Amino acid sequence: MADLHTSEITLRVGLDENRIPESLNWSAQDGGIENEEVKAMLLSVWDSKNQESLKIDLWTKDMPVDEMKTFFHQTLVSLTDTFLKATQDEKMTATMKDFCDYFAENLNLKE
Repeated sequence: MADLHTSEITLRVGLDENRIPESLNWSAQDGGIENEEVKAMLLSVWDSKNQESLKIDLWTKDMPVDEMKTFFHQTLVSLTDTFLKATQDEKMTATMKDFCDYFAENLNLKE
């Protein structure tokens, strides 16, 4: 049997005295990312045993609201693309794309 390759992704959260994130950094050696600073992260994993998604949503206290809105929009667009790749459900993907457009329009994110 061949040896399996493993890859590690590391998240580091710097907290203030009230345990509010002040800094977020991530590393993914296989991707060439080492201790890169970010302002927000959304992590979801699937617990098959309990049939539920588990998540960690963090953002630094200096994350601007306008950037958070753009971050959410880009995340929704990315999730729509991933949904299509995972399910091949074109009808629901079109609905999701419509919502992404609606979301962006109502937040004045599109020109």
